[in-house]
Order: sequence, then structure tokens, then C-alpha cells
Amino acid sequence: MDIRTAIKERKSVRKFLDKPVDKRTIEELLEVAKWAPSGANCQPWRVDVVMGKKKDEITRAILEAKEKGITEEPEMDYYPETWKNPYKERRFKCGLALYSAIGIKRGDVEARKEAWFRNYKFFDAPVGLFFSMPKCLGTGYLVDMGIFIQTVALAALDFGLSTCIQASLAEYPNTVKRILDIPDTFSLICGMSLGYEDKNAPINSFRTQRVSIEDFVNWHQ
Repeated sequence: MDIRTAIKERKSVRKFLDKPVDKRTIEELLEVAKWAPSGANCQPWRVDVVMGKKKDEITRAILEAKEKGITEEPEMDYYPETWKNPYKERRFKCGLALYSAIGIKRGDVEARKEAWFRNYKFFDAPVGLFFSMPKCLGTGYLVDMGIFIQTVALAALDFGLSTCIQASLAEYPNTVKRILDIPDTFSLICGMSLGYEDKNAPINSFRTQRVSIEDFVNWHQ
């Protein structure tokens, strides 16, 4: 797959097949992704791969905390405290289209909750990835983390795999770091579901749109 096609075809998959991903395939994927650029070649990323019982343990721990109303503080402020346009409108349209794709009405609180909680089940993907970086590095290295994570997502397509990059999987950093023995000297950035797309699932037919380049490009001569 050429890079232009990969960039355009990459999407957030939210329903995966019950089909395992070979460990060697994951290793080869990360061997490709490790060539992502980083400032001063510091390569700040740490990746924790979860499958099987360990992945299920994380799911149970987060869902139990959610049901009990227990919260933790994410180690990175991903969403703003107050949404402003045009981002507020884009977020609204994204959520509306997503829930419409699976037939959930706006006022159906319980169905929306159930759909959201699927985040913590990795959308039934057989593999979960957690990305973290050392706290001793500056926030500028979040740029490098984003580049690396995108590289993983794009490379996955060449292996016939799909992904969903999830800030939600970093909502409970203390829980995840405890289960995976991630040192507290690292900040948990986000997670990713990885596996084979269920192409028959209605939710995977949902695609977000992009604004025209005229909306974000400024030319100077």
C-alpha cells in the first residue's frame, strides 16, 4: 500500500474480528514504526503490548472503577475544559455521526454509556498497545509521540491490520501502570486497539470528514 492511500484509508475501527494477531507480526510492525523521527533522536516512546488475560485484567479494573464512580487524573490534558467553535461543532458532528451509524439516539443515555464503555474493552480487538514517555522530557516530545503513534497506525495497514487510537485508555494511568509495571517516571499518553477489522460491522462504516485546506493553510510570499 502506498503512503498516500494509507493516510487516506486509515480510520478508527471500533469493532474487530475475533482473530488473533501473531506476536511476530506485532514485532515486525513495531520494527517499522521505530524509524519514526524524534527530536535529537531521543526516541522517547515506551510501548506496552497487552493480549489475553492481561488485557482482560485492565478492562475489568477500569470498568469496575467506572461503575463505582472512582476516577483518576489522566497525565495529559487531552480535551479542553471549555469547548469553543469550530472545534465544538466538529466534535458534535463527529459524535452524532458515530452514534447514528449504530442506531443510538441522542437521548438514549444507557445505550451511549454501553457504547462508550466498549472503549475499555478495546472494541474486542485481540491486542492493545499503551504508549508512554519519560516525565523527565519536555512537553515538546509529545509531538514525537504523536508522530510515532501515527506511524504505528499507518504501518498497521500494510500488515492488513486496523487500529483505533484512544485517549480513553489513558484515563486511569495509575491502574494501567500498576498492572503493567510501568514506572512512575513515565507518563501514560494513550492507548490503541489493534486487530483485524470487522468489515460487516455498521460502526466501521462511519467515517469522519476533513475540512478544505483553505480552512487551515495560510500562504506567505
